[in-house]
Amino acid sequence: MAILDQFLWIGLPYAALVLFPAGGIYRYRRRGFSYSSLSSQFLEGGGLFWGSLPFHWGLAFLFFGHLAAFLFPETLLAFNNHPVRLLIIEISAFASGVLVLFGLLALFIRRVGRPRIRVVTSRMDLVIEVLLIVQVVLGLLTALTARWGSSWFAASLTPYLRSLFILQPDISVVATLPLLVKLHLIGAFLLAALIPFSRLVHLLVLPLHYTWRPLQRVIWNWNPKELRRPGTPWTIHEPRNN
Repeated sequence: MAILDQFLWIGLPYAALVLFPAGGIYRYRRRGFSYSSLSSQFLEGGGLFWGSLPFHWGLAFLFFGHLAAFLFPETLLAFNNHPVRLLIIEISAFASGVLVLFGLLALFIRRVGRPRIRVVTSRMDLVIEVLLIVQVVLGLLTALTARWGSSWFAASLTPYLRSLFILQPDISVVATLPLLVKLHLIGAFLLAALIPFSRLVHLLVLPLHYTWRPLQRVIWNWNPKELRRPGTPWTIHEPRNN
């Protein structure tokens, strides 16, 4: 078990920490135009709305919650000293997890159930969605079986994660955690390693250029000769569809 623990809690996280930036930089330099979510909204929008919206909002809350426990563990533990505040955090986090799971299931059903979406679906898309669903289910089960996760995360997992970043890994605590927590942690490392090779890579690029980019012209009934004429002037003003 010692060798397995060394691999899971030292080798795997460091592999993820290397693949995450290195894979992202390599893909951006070699396949820059693939650095997006490769949206399929034009193929089908209704199912995407009901899946994407709860997924992104719920995930945002969970992400910043985990980040707060990592960056400010003492502050979070002090905040959780009051039972009511701790209960609010736990209920909010669990509700966000349910919201993420609902969105993921809707997106997965859309991807495998709509013929037009299946055509543009890769194996990596399915692997990522299944891994995300498993990860969220593990997180919800952990919340049900190991209560007050925001506190024990700050007290137990934060020191372990920080030890990885300072290149002095201490696995003494994480090796004794419950199985569900370990599986959830392994899933997080796997997701981090796979992000540069999947649609999730768009998380690494904030679309800030949309704030100053000229408005995109969308024309439903157009004359190809007129549209493609080199001398057609461009404008920042909102155009009208023909």
